[in-house]
Amino acid sequence: MKSPALLALFAFLFTLFSPTARAQVKLGIDVLKEQNFAPLKGKRVGLVTNQTGIDSHGVKTRVILHKAKNVRLVALFAPEHGIDGKILAGKYVPTRKDPLTGLTIHSLYGPTRKPTREMLRGIDTLVYDMQDIGSRSYTYISTMVKCMEAAGENGIEFIVLDRPNPLGGLRVEGPPIETRWISFVGQLPVPYCHGMTAGELALMANAKGWVQPRSRLKVIEMRGWRRGMTWDKTGLPWVPTSPNIPYPDSPFYYAATGLAGGLPGFELGCGGPRPFQFAATKHLKASAFTNYLQSLDLPGASFTPYARDGFQGANLHIKPNHVTPLAAINVYIMAAAQKAAARSLFAQSASRYEIFYKCYGSDSIRRALEKGVSPGRIVASWAAGNARFSEERRPYLLY
Repeated sequence: MKSPALLALFAFLFTLFSPTARAQVKLGIDVLKEQNFAPLKGKRVGLVTNQTGIDSHGVKTRVILHKAKNVRLVALFAPEHGIDGKILAGKYVPTRKDPLTGLTIHSLYGPTRKPTREMLRGIDTLVYDMQDIGSRSYTYISTMVKCMEAAGENGIEFIVLDRPNPLGGLRVEGPPIETRWISFVGQLPVPYCHGMTAGELALMANAKGWVQPRSRLKVIEMRGWRRGMTWDKTGLPWVPTSPNIPYPDSPFYYAATGLAGGLPGFELGCGGPRPFQFAATKHLKASAFTNYLQSLDLPGASFTPYARDGFQGANLHIKPNHVTPLAAINVYIMAAAQKAAARSLFAQSASRYEIFYKCYGSDSIRRALEKGVSPGRIVASWAAGNARFSEERRPYLLY
């Protein structure tokens, strides 16, 4: 029997090389190539990228720019997980040489999250090309914002090569973020699922002053992407964005369980073949928990019991093209776990929960769960802010 990892590799290779899997979408890097790299002509270029920076045929952006006759690529910058996407979450990323181009890869997840003046010395244009997953707590957009700040501080042009939001461009949902909890796992004041591309977020952040000083920003837009497209509709090859986002539908599971998994005692399958695809603790009862989640009748979502190694909970099954309330599933999971636990989910030292509050965007969830506020009421409290954001983002939508 083939291992899950081997099956995943076969699936990726089939997606990448199948003659029937032709992209409907031209990425920013594809459009830049069609322009014969005109926006970069005569400039010394720095590139913020990783393994997800590829064109629609799977060729790495850093290789494309390095080989282009009228582009002078002089430096690379790597985010969390490193330029190859293999370093685990939260682990130090070293500065090193790139074996593909011979250029220095400056770490943006080591001593600094933002390019320093020395790193940017001699660079005229900083280009960003990485695949985001559509949830606020994923750090690639935070890296983009920090790079925009550095570009503004150093008088450098900033160019975003745009890419799809894997969750589509219509989904605006989840908790807002309070100012005090702004951090590298929540750099922008947007709902947890914002339904925007990196280029759109860059435009909005620049215009609204969320980036200071503002940068000289240019977005190379995609062609053929529509807001209703989830990743499976794009025809593009999927490259795992990090070790626990291996599949094209992984961003959906991350949005549905990642917040709950920030609390101590939860098992989400990270490090295994199905990261974020189940939620379990040692005080849940699999059958009762599964029946509860099924009773919610969430569109496009179903649940089956999970029990292993003393953990019990539920497997999640999400259909990407349904309007499943992804962020809400986290709250239903946490509320059920709180009800089943003999003590508060927040009973440990306060420092254990700081990263959770930063990801969620507030510590109000603790008070709500401890008081027994219904998960439906918690989710409903997001509605007004989400509707307001949907209107505020409108001028910055490109597609």
